[in-house]
Amino acid sequence: MSCKKQIHVFRFLPACVPRGMAGRGLILCLAFVGCVMAAMPVAADDQATPAPVSVAANDPSAASTTPAPVAATDQSASLPVPEPGTVADQSAPSTGRILVAADSQPTLKIPSPQPLALSPAAASTSDAIAAATAPLEPAATAPVGTASTSTPTAPSTPSESATVNLINLMVKRGLITQADADGLIKQAELEADTARAQAAAAQATAERALATQQQAPSAPAPNVPAQAPEDEVRIAYVPDVVKKQMTEQIEQDVMAQTRNEEEVNGGKQVSGLPDWVKRFRFSGDIRVRYEGDFYPPGNATGFFTNFNSINTGNGLTFPGPAAANLSPPLVPQYNVDQDRNRFRLRSRFGADVWLDDGFSAGLRIATGSDDSPVSENQTFGGTSPAGSQGGDFGKYAIWLDRAFIRYQLGTDPDQNVVFTVGRFDNPFFHTSMMWADDLAFDGAAIQGKYEVAKGVVPFMTAGGFPVYNTDLNFSSDQATKFESENKYLFALQGGSSWQITKDVSFKGAAAFYDFENISGQVSSPITNASLNAGNTDDSRPSFAQNGNTYMAIRDFEDPLAQSETQYYGLASQFREVVLTGQFDFGYFDPFHISLIGEGVKNIAFDRNAIINSGPSASGLSGGFSGPQNNTTGLDPNSFYGGDIGYLIRLNLGAAALEKLGDWNVYLSYRHVESDATVDGFTDSDFGANLAGTNLQGYVIGGSVALNPRVWLGLRWMSATAVAGPAFTSNLFQFDINAKF
Repeated sequence: MSCKKQIHVFRFLPACVPRGMAGRGLILCLAFVGCVMAAMPVAADDQATPAPVSVAANDPSAASTTPAPVAATDQSASLPVPEPGTVADQSAPSTGRILVAADSQPTLKIPSPQPLALSPAAASTSDAIAAATAPLEPAATAPVGTASTSTPTAPSTPSESATVNLINLMVKRGLITQADADGLIKQAELEADTARAQAAAAQATAERALATQQQAPSAPAPNVPAQAPEDEVRIAYVPDVVKKQMTEQIEQDVMAQTRNEEEVNGGKQVSGLPDWVKRFRFSGDIRVRYEGDFYPPGNATGFFTNFNSINTGNGLTFPGPAAANLSPPLVPQYNVDQDRNRFRLRSRFGADVWLDDGFSAGLRIATGSDDSPVSENQTFGGTSPAGSQGGDFGKYAIWLDRAFIRYQLGTDPDQNVVFTVGRFDNPFFHTSMMWADDLAFDGAAIQGKYEVAKGVVPFMTAGGFPVYNTDLNFSSDQATKFESENKYLFALQGGSSWQITKDVSFKGAAAFYDFENISGQVSSPITNASLNAGNTDDSRPSFAQNGNTYMAIRDFEDPLAQSETQYYGLASQFREVVLTGQFDFGYFDPFHISLIGEGVKNIAFDRNAIINSGPSASGLSGGFSGPQNNTTGLDPNSFYGGDIGYLIRLNLGAAALEKLGDWNVYLSYRHVESDATVDGFTDSDFGANLAGTNLQGYVIGGSVALNPRVWLGLRWMSATAVAGPAFTSNLFQFDINAKF
C-alpha cells in the first residue's frame, strides 16, 4: 500500500478524535506514523486480495482490484459483513459510502446516524475497512470477522458499527489510547441507540400500513399480467418518512369511511354486516307503572254520563222518552267515588329503515288494553271491554302503532323539507293539553325549516288527517245507503326557534286546527225505530274521553215505538287557534330552567247553537233536545260550557337524563273549559278516568336516572271540574322506564 493511499484512508480520523489543541496534536502524530508505516516494506501488500466491493455500475472497470477513476454517484457500495461462520446477504443496502472522486483518490465518508431500520448487513462498510487495514503485518493477518489478540483491551468480536470497529483497530495499532477509544465508543453507542429507537418506531408504522393495504382486494392471478395505469409511478424503495405519511393517510381514510357509515346508519357501527342490516335502526322502550286513583268525598255520583260507552256499544235504550226525566238518568256512568289501584305496562318496539335517496320508512308495535288513540297502557290482570284479553295471566294484544313512509329533501338539520304519509308521530309543536303524548296522526304532513340568520330557524308544518271514515256499506241493514260522514282534520302551524344567546333559547309557534264534520248531525225523522238506523249515526265520535258537550242525534217520529235507542254527537264545531312557546335558560348547564306555555281558543264555539241543538223539542224525541251534559238538571238554559284553555309548566334540572344521578322536576297548571278542544285527543292521565276537558288543576313530578337508559319517575296530579257537578280526583304514578 502506497503512502499516498494510506494517507487518504486516514483522512477520516479528524472526525473521530476530540477537538482542541490536544486533538490537533494527536492528528499530526497519527499522520506522521501513517507515513512512516507506509514507507516500510510490507510483502503482504502485493499478495493481498481486496474484499469484493460493488461500486456504481456506470463503470465496467469497477470489478478490477485497482479502482479506476469514475464519476461520483448517489449509489452506495454494498459491502457485506459476515457474522462468524456465516456469509452476509450482499443485497442489503449499506449505511456507509465509498465515493470515488475524479482524481482516483478514494475517500471514505461515514454518515451521521439516521432514523432508519438497520439490518445485520447494514454495517457492511466495516468489512471494507477491515480488509484495507488488516494486512499491515504479514504475521498478524486474520480472517475477516475475527479480532487480533495483541491488544488485551480490544473486544474479542467485531462490532456491527463501522465506527466502533475503526476505533478498536486504532487501539490495536496503538494510534490512540483505550480511554480515548472508550469515550468515542460510548458516544457512538448513544447515537446508535437513538437511531435504532427511531427506526423501530418507523418500522412498526410501516408494518401497520402494510397490514391495512393487505386488506384491500387481492391482485390479479399470476398468469394474468396486471396492467398499470399510464399515470402510475412504481417506486422500488419508499423512505420511512413517506411510509409514515402513507400510514397516517390510510388511517384517516379508514376513519372517514367508518364515520360516513355510522352517520348514514344513525351512529351505529355496522362494519362487516350485510347491506340490508345496515339500513335498519331498531329501538324500543318498556315502562312498568303503579297507579293509584283516589277520589276525595263530595263528588256528585251518578251525574257523569259515559257517552263513549254508549256510542261504541249498542246505544242507549230508554223505556220511552220519559226515562230522560229520571234523576239521575239510567245511563252508563263514570266512577267518581271508589278508589282503585292498578299496575300497568307499556311496551313498544319499532324500526326505522333507510331506503336511499332521501327515502325512509318506519314501523312500530305497542301494547294497549284497547285501540285507544291516546294510551298504550295495558293493565295487569285487566280485561278489554269485550273480555277478549287479559286476566288470569292471559296474553295481551299488540297493536300497530306506527307505519309510515318519509322523504327528506336536504340533510342540514336547520334547512330541509320532509314529507310523511301513513301513521306517524305528532308533527306539531305542542303540549299534552292539546295532544296526548302517545297520540299518532293518520294521513299526510309536510314539514319545512330554513335558517334565515344565525340561530334563527323559522319552520312550518301542514297536513291533512282522516279522523273517521264511514263504513262502505253504511247503513248495512238497509237497501238504501246513506251519505258518508267522513271527518277530517286540516292543520297549519308556523313558528321559529331562536338561539338568543349561548345559554338562552326560545321556540314559539301559532297553529290553526280545523276539524271538518267533527260535530254530531241530527238524523232525518225515524218512523220505525225497531228496524231503521239513523242516517247520521256515524256522526257520533268513535272514541271520546270526557268533558265535551253532547247532543242526541236520532230524531224519532214513530208514535208506536215503545223504546228508543239513542246515540250522541259533539254539540260544538271545533276550529282551534293555538299559541305555544318555550323559553330555556341554560346558564347553569347541565341545570336548566324551562318555561312552557300554551293557550287555545275554539273560534267555532257557538253557545246559542249548542243550546238549540238536537232533535226538535216538538217531536217524540223532544226530551232529548238541547245539550245533554254540562248543564244543571238537563236544562238547556243552564249550560255552562266554555271555549278557552291554557297551560303553563316549569321544568328544573337536566334537560336530558344521560347518566347516573341526572334528575329533573316539574310543576304545571292547566285550565281547560268544556269545548276548548276535542276531549278525545288530550292527555289521558290528567283527571283520571274523567280525563279530557272541563278540568283544572296541577301536576308535580320528577325523574332520576339510574343509568343512561333506565330511570325512575314520580307524578302527582290533582284535577277538579271547571264547572257543573262537583268532581275532584287525585292520581299518583310511580314508573320505572327502560329504553333501548
